[in-house]
Amino acid sequence: MASIFFSVTSIFLSFSILASCETIYTGFIQPTYSSTYNQFVDANGVFLRSNSQNFSVAFFNPDGQSNYYLSVLHIATQTAIWSANRDIPISKTIGILLSPQGIAVTDQTSGGATTVKWSTPPLNSSVALMQLTDTGNLVLLDQYNRSIWQSFDNPTDTIVIGQQIPVGSSLVSSLSDTNYSSGDFQFSVASYDGLLKWKGSTYWKMSMERNAYVNSNAPISFMALNGTGLYLHGENGSVVVIKIILSPADFRIAKLEFGGQFTISSFPSKATAIEFTAPHDNCRLPYICGSVGLCTTTTSAGQYVCSCPSGFHNINQGCFPSDASLSLPSACNSNSSINATGGVQSNSSYTSLGIGVSYFQITFSEPTIEFVNLSYCKSLCSNCSCSGFFYDNSSNSCFLLENQLGSFMSTTSSNSDPMGYIKVMVKPSVVATGGNNQSSSKSSSGFPLVALVLLPSTGFLLLVTVLVLSLLWWRRRKLASHSKLDRPSSCSSFELDDIFSIPGLPVRFDYQVLEAATNYFENQIGSGGFGSVYKGVLPDKSVVAVKKIIHVGIQGRKEFFAEIAVIGNIHHINLVKLKGYCAQRQEQLLVYEYMNRGSLDRTLFSNRPVLEWQERFEIALGTARGLAYLHSGCEHKIIHCDVKPENILLHDHSQVKLSDFGLSKLLSPEQSSHFTTMRGTRGYLAPEWLTSSSISDKTDVYSYGMVLLELIRGRKNSSLQIQTTSNENGSNGGSASASSMMGPVYFPLFALEMHEQGSYFELADPRLEGRVTNADVEKLVRVALCCVHEEPMLRPSMVNVVAMLEGGIPLGVPRLESLNFLRFYGRRFTEASMMEGSNAVNAIRPYPQGYTGVTTNSNTNSSDSYPSLSYISSQEVSGPR
Repeated sequence: MASIFFSVTSIFLSFSILASCETIYTGFIQPTYSSTYNQFVDANGVFLRSNSQNFSVAFFNPDGQSNYYLSVLHIATQTAIWSANRDIPISKTIGILLSPQGIAVTDQTSGGATTVKWSTPPLNSSVALMQLTDTGNLVLLDQYNRSIWQSFDNPTDTIVIGQQIPVGSSLVSSLSDTNYSSGDFQFSVASYDGLLKWKGSTYWKMSMERNAYVNSNAPISFMALNGTGLYLHGENGSVVVIKIILSPADFRIAKLEFGGQFTISSFPSKATAIEFTAPHDNCRLPYICGSVGLCTTTTSAGQYVCSCPSGFHNINQGCFPSDASLSLPSACNSNSSINATGGVQSNSSYTSLGIGVSYFQITFSEPTIEFVNLSYCKSLCSNCSCSGFFYDNSSNSCFLLENQLGSFMSTTSSNSDPMGYIKVMVKPSVVATGGNNQSSSKSSSGFPLVALVLLPSTGFLLLVTVLVLSLLWWRRRKLASHSKLDRPSSCSSFELDDIFSIPGLPVRFDYQVLEAATNYFENQIGSGGFGSVYKGVLPDKSVVAVKKIIHVGIQGRKEFFAEIAVIGNIHHINLVKLKGYCAQRQEQLLVYEYMNRGSLDRTLFSNRPVLEWQERFEIALGTARGLAYLHSGCEHKIIHCDVKPENILLHDHSQVKLSDFGLSKLLSPEQSSHFTTMRGTRGYLAPEWLTSSSISDKTDVYSYGMVLLELIRGRKNSSLQIQTTSNENGSNGGSASASSMMGPVYFPLFALEMHEQGSYFELADPRLEGRVTNADVEKLVRVALCCVHEEPMLRPSMVNVVAMLEGGIPLGVPRLESLNFLRFYGRRFTEASMMEGSNAVNAIRPYPQGYTGVTTNSNTNSSDSYPSLSYISSQEVSGPR
């Protein structure tokens, strides 16, 4: 009877324990709690769900076999958004212990003993509750309901809406889809950008992403994901520094994939939809084709093929030297590759990768050293930590590739791009045999044996002759070597030491080369405040534009080179590329890429075929993108100071590029008279130039607004124009003209008046003959008026201008009270034109002489109201030219 009772009791207790352990809690669990995976076989290891039933905490088994992790899962997609023991996968014996001291992940030994494999760090107070929030955050709370630990503060490879990744923290990839151990890829949140890295080397920047908007230069505080996109915030969340705008979504996951791609997915149905991937080109992933593999992009959709570079062949899905006597170098801790000198590899050689092969690291890093020749660069790679190098022959720059090599990528590069070299080692067996034979051969046939058979006197004379000739030959080689190094700076009287320490300088051209390329500076194609521009053809048949900078204002050689280095390091699709420079004979020359359609003013204001509206919009957008990059995308903010149609260049296929950026610092005080007393050109200068207001990037915004108005009308802002009035709308969204008149029109004022009336169509260039809609014109007019606000703080940033043009943010609303000054410019222009004709334009003053500023009244149409700022000779700033 006792045995029956014992059996029944055991069955009852076992059933009770099983029922208790299979309970799935909702919202929270209190200590003390423990469980193992074996107790949850039928419940897929889930023991806690959020109140919304969207997230769970479970013993997750991604490979279906052996790897178990304590994870927070998004239930609908079975995505692990966080794992506790990611680097310590455990078998089915995995368990959890929740105690007042925190969470512990446990495992059982073969003898049945329980060991702790992972635990939360020591906490400041005792745990009263473990809660899973509706955002997927696993939180430990104390008795006062204060958070003392949370999974969101310890990210793995994923971030979800509501989570913040602070500056200095990183997402770390997994080794595979089923092995959550930490991989080699990181998404690091730096104080200035979001960076994708492989083994510490950057291969993508968030600010360089084509969908990214850079709003501020403030230091970054954290990264966050929300329903509208990915954001880098500054000043504790009060400022958006960089953002990637996506379509609205209720749930979104951003993940660093195990292969190095960073993806953002939304959840519109039963599966996630990938809406963003970086980098877009798979061949820019550092290890896409394995070590030393060569990736070639085959389609615009990102498809690719892997192969091996020239001189290498595939063995077991890896690339190795085709020459069987060579091998790739071993790691530094391998004695076979290191001699007694401390890591210098004496049996190494280098295999060239050929033309058209690039490497991710040289795109995002500065050269290891500059102004050295190929031999010196090669000598720097003799250490065992160096796996190869790239050498740029045009700039004498050396990029060392340290430690493990990733994949290379095929490019459309030319001979002028850096050439890659991979270090290879002569196998020990070859060194032991072939090396000794060569040595003995030399010793048996060298000069000492010949000397032994010569007469003593003849041998002595011959030896002296050889020594003298050797000395002369050595001195000649040394002078030639110095001449080769100094030849590029023969275009300058400066010593090499003056520029050796300045990184980033572009190619130095010899003056004679540029003289010949431009046919002795006879083929002038333009001129401006910074100097004259000449078309040239270099010896490699590339066409360039050579600008002669006159009256350089920078004092000192190093300052000049430093500014040129800054300009040369700026690369953007909408900025003209500086290919090189020369400084000789008291002249400074800059060599730019050639834009075959010339400047915008030649096309816009001439009798050439009319620019269609879509091309005008592309010009406006491209110029805005270039300025936005100068203001927000560069390491150091650059204010252009002379935005005007003459500095907007056009090329085939609607390419738009801004020129003359960064040159304002090179201008001397005397030369500034070409622009008025300020930096810039009359008609485009912002009002703050003549006030005590500080000059900022908003001065460029004002100039851009004035250019945008000229782009809309197809005429200079101050000129004799046909002014039309209308009473009814046309069928195309525009308006039918009722009357017209020829007279002096200050177009910014005309645009303001038409904006107040809501009539935009007639502002468009009449040469378009109606091939534009009222809405299209309204968009550019509103953006332009917002840009020319009198108060700089009211003007949008160029990043926001780009966003408005692209439709990423709503159009701004022009503030009429900050546009009243246009009425005075317009009135003075009309009065001066009537009295003195169009030649009086450059001598008018929009305000009465001696005017010091009167507060505007509420009647915006009153001709007696005055703007709020104090002006002197304001026509030199924003008025007609």
